[in-house]
Amino acid sequence: MIAMLFATIAFSIDAMLPALPEIVRELTPDAPNHAQLIITSFVLGMGLGTFFAGPLSDTFGRKSVIVAGAGLYCVAAVAAYFAQSLEVLLLCRVVQGLGAAGPRIVSLAMVRDLYRGREMARVVSFAMMIFTLVPAVAPLIGTFIIAGLGWRGIFLAFVLFSVVSIVWMMLRQGETLPAEARRPLEAARLKAAFREVLSHRLIVTTTVVQTLVLACLFGTISSTQQIFDVTFDKSASFPFWFAAIALMAGSASLINAAVVVRLGMRFLITVTLCMQIVMALVMAGMTGFDLWPASLAFPAYVIWTTSVFFMAGLTLGNLNALALEPVGHIAGMAASVTGAISTVFAVALAAPLGLAFNGTPVPLATGVMVLAMIALGLMLSIPRR
Repeated sequence: MIAMLFATIAFSIDAMLPALPEIVRELTPDAPNHAQLIITSFVLGMGLGTFFAGPLSDTFGRKSVIVAGAGLYCVAAVAAYFAQSLEVLLLCRVVQGLGAAGPRIVSLAMVRDLYRGREMARVVSFAMMIFTLVPAVAPLIGTFIIAGLGWRGIFLAFVLFSVVSIVWMMLRQGETLPAEARRPLEAARLKAAFREVLSHRLIVTTTVVQTLVLACLFGTISSTQQIFDVTFDKSASFPFWFAAIALMAGSASLINAAVVVRLGMRFLITVTLCMQIVMALVMAGMTGFDLWPASLAFPAYVIWTTSVFFMAGLTLGNLNALALEPVGHIAGMAASVTGAISTVFAVALAAPLGLAFNGTPVPLATGVMVLAMIALGLMLSIPRR
């Protein structure tokens, strides 16, 4: 169920990917790269909404905030269905992201209500493992919807998906934050909680690392459809390749769940970042200097893209668990602050990566390498307890 709530985000992003060429033709034929903003505008709204979702859930309870966010998400999806310009569509996507922040961030606080430390990381990893099935099939589902209803029909599918997940939660999940544990929604209390979250060096550092990893992920997702289409002329088979990439990368969460209690979160994050730096360097260098044999260029890109998704699966759950460990008594506020900061700034870093597309994966791979190097340096700077 938690995975289904998480997957609202993945479905809202990945199901749109096959629609980007249609949106370009209808709404922005003179600036095709601007269609990528359909992805980043949603993520921006989600990041902004994350600032409010957690504190509201600390006051009003987890379930009510999730339901309210889902309602806003559905209303914005219906408005997007009728949008007649790219600007209106982007505004609807921002509002849709605001609503999606409820299910996304409050479900994480719900897990923190019940678990802590490495056990929380294990639970989140299992949820992420199931969650990966949604991005695997979302582009294919989007393709079928476009074939039958046009690209606007995808927004109706968003509404249906959200309604099913919320009904499931209402029927099966009790409230995890009892009334006596809730915090009044007062400016002074919020300010104190905000200050407490940002006073922990561990929380601040892991939040910045999470920002950098998310920027790598968002930049890759934003660019992948264009790279498949323009660089490799595989637009028709893109949903199937994307499904294969997501399914292969999904094993990262399974591996993390199996070994994180024994090896520790920090070790796994550090090793994963080192591996990504090497792979991104190889991808950027070999492609930039045109060293790949013709038969290997596309397989190399698929393998590298899989590694970026794999990196997210081995790091994001662990980074969340590290950040929330010291502040379980204000889990909602902590989840909001860390999630909002990482998401908003990740969008700011990811958008230029996508817009820098020049017909090759070189700008993207170079950007991912630089971001991973900075993240690794920050992880190594954290003192051991």
